[in-house]
Amino acid sequence: MLTMLRGASVSVAAIALIYTFGYSGLVTTEYRSASADLAERFIPLPELNKADYNARMLALAHVSSTTEVLSSSSMSVSVTSTTSPSLWPVSAVYPNADALLPFKRIVAYYGNFYSKGMGVLGEYPTEQLLAQLASTTVKWEAADPSTPVVPAIHYIATVAQAGVGKEGKYILRMPDDQIDHAIELADRVHGIVFLDVQVAKSTIEYELPMLEKYLKMRQVHLGIDPEFSMKSGNRPGTVIGTFDAADINYVAEYLAKLVRENHLPPKILVVHRFTQDMVTNYKKIRPLPEVQIVMDMDGWGSPEKKKGTYSRVIVPEPVQFTGIKLFYKNDLKPPSTGLLTTDEVLQLTPAPIYIQYQ
Repeated sequence: MLTMLRGASVSVAAIALIYTFGYSGLVTTEYRSASADLAERFIPLPELNKADYNARMLALAHVSSTTEVLSSSSMSVSVTSTTSPSLWPVSAVYPNADALLPFKRIVAYYGNFYSKGMGVLGEYPTEQLLAQLASTTVKWEAADPSTPVVPAIHYIATVAQAGVGKEGKYILRMPDDQIDHAIELADRVHGIVFLDVQVAKSTIEYELPMLEKYLKMRQVHLGIDPEFSMKSGNRPGTVIGTFDAADINYVAEYLAKLVRENHLPPKILVVHRFTQDMVTNYKKIRPLPEVQIVMDMDGWGSPEKKKGTYSRVIVPEPVQFTGIKLFYKNDLKPPSTGLLTTDEVLQLTPAPIYIQYQ
């Protein structure tokens, strides 16, 4: 956790708090530095509940444990039973205070208001859409009462398209009134917003500033889709694209800067993935105190196929948190027997903290 106090004089102190767990070599480290004038120095800062954070990370990995606090700077966790792969929970930096994850589970409706084929957001009138989202939220709250649910509108703000477009980038950027509508819907359900970016033949460096005024808002987070990152030069939809760790780290640093400069709670960055090659060099991806990273399995198919993809693509390459996308239509195509149930999703290891419906 990195907390910066701003002031005229500069005195830097670094305290490393290392929490060592008796399973899978998990080490979570907190870094704090302060530079403050006397007036600010006595303002109490919000603190992350590290014990709750640790317990929830263990629970997501289905690790049963007992804990004992040994001192203010270390904690020993004795594992009593586990069904977790050795890779989970993930060793990562603590987030800043006011982080949503893993304290809340996010349930998001995905799509674009212009298209019925891109997801649930474009399929229903507003009132019906919000009623259905509310019903889905209640279902997840009942499935896991220990984890409060935050509803979300996950809106595709930069859309890859088959046509070359005016800039030759094969993208279509949504107008402000459509993004404003997504924010309005989220406000109505006391939720949050994700703006999704499909860069096509553009770059993430070029596209993010187009959304910066929205990303400066407390309730707005980000999704990026490697499937439509056409580094190969192919037209979107003809091959599956890719992002490297360097791309993801660039986005995280970009968001972290906005968080620091605008005194925001941590942002969430969702990275969609359903093949190995969609994300390269995963070990170099760096979650930050200001940015929590979710690797979201968004492949469609039968329940068994989805479980297989999750186990093959997401589980062996841990970053920080996981998510899963459920398709109201594509997941029902034969030979599927239905969508994954809430219980089946929660039984995945690790259990996804971000649930998206398309």
